Amino acid sequence: MSVSIIAAIGRNNELGKDNDLIWHFKEDMKFFKETTTGSTVIMGRKTFESLPKALPNRRNIVISRSKDFKPEGAEVVSGVKKALETAEGENVFIIGGGAIYREFLPLADKLYLTEIDAECEDAEVYFPEFDRKLYKRKKLTDFECDGIHFSHILYTKK
Repeated sequence: MSVSIIAAIGRNNELGKDNDLIWHFKEDMKFFKETTTGSTVIMGRKTFESLPKALPNRRNIVISRSKDFKPEGAEVVSGVKKALETAEGENVFIIGGGAIYREFLPLADKLYLTEIDAECEDAEVYFPEFDRKLYKRKKLTDFECDGIHFSHILYTKK
């Protein structure tokens, strides 16, 4: 089983605002889709609710404390341990939100981060701080869109 995190973050680890991504870049959405298709994605309830529907061609697992939450196209579990048991032996991508990233960060082998050279002063959700010295860094792509530079970076635990 491999556990990877995938996220798009600003200069100050900004992730989201108003239960949505701050930045929407076509190249980043394509990278997300290509990277996660065929795998299992694990997310929190709010992240799932921000999507138009369950992500196609992926097994969707949602962590929620609500016993009444029964979304179409997704399995609901009560916590991190149960999510990992449910996805045993599969390639797993953690796709948010902030609290879910914090819980899974110590368990992840790889971090696929879109590092965006921009800031959002009124961001509401942030990616957790992590010690970059514990990872090998590899730049996968480099883009510029609407004057904003961003790169897809793979951090692999040493």
